[in-house]
Amino acid sequence: MIKAIIFDMDGVLIEAKEWHYEALNRALRLFGYEISLYEHLTTFNGLPTKKKLEMLSVTSDLPVELHTFINEIKQIYTMEIVHSQCKPRFEHEYALSRLKAEGYRLAVCSNSIRTTIEVMMSRAALDGYLDFVISNQDVVRAKPDPEMYRTAITRLGLEPTDCLVVEDNENGIRAARGAGAHVMEVREVSDVNYRAIKQRIAEIGDEVTP
Repeated sequence: MIKAIIFDMDGVLIEAKEWHYEALNRALRLFGYEISLYEHLTTFNGLPTKKKLEMLSVTSDLPVELHTFINEIKQIYTMEIVHSQCKPRFEHEYALSRLKAEGYRLAVCSNSIRTTIEVMMSRAALDGYLDFVISNQDVVRAKPDPEMYRTAITRLGLEPTDCLVVEDNENGIRAARGAGAHVMEVREVSDVNYRAIKQRIAEIGDEVTP
């Protein structure tokens, strides 16, 4: 029986995938580098900025000495976008409030840094429904490694099969499945709503019924 729902953030609760792409490219362009939209969608989507920079050093000779500075500038640019564009969405507030009232535990696991998660959740008016958030700073290995979801499940005091993870990209889906949790795959933030989540929970119940 599902007792907790763990959400990814970017592309699930917040339409932030383009924001991260825009902010990172803005920082990279300062040094003559850029990630194409195709590369973003097929290779870099869902990975933490640190990992993206490491990959760029291998594929595009981005100097390693620039990683820390680019990462810091990227976070500043991201926050500028968040403060201007991140707003509450009724369907998400409704979904989380109903699920919380029904006794489900709720958490967020994101490859973003903790400050970014906390600001986005606050501006989206969702922070009050969450038991906790886990960022890439809270684990040794970010998604697609399952450590983040395993950490959340342990903190919830539940079994993996008691948890439903809502994810939108392959890296996150791999992490959730690697942790042994049930998965609800979505393509965009509008797919994340109360009715769809309850339908997935019902499907899981049917799957485990003899």
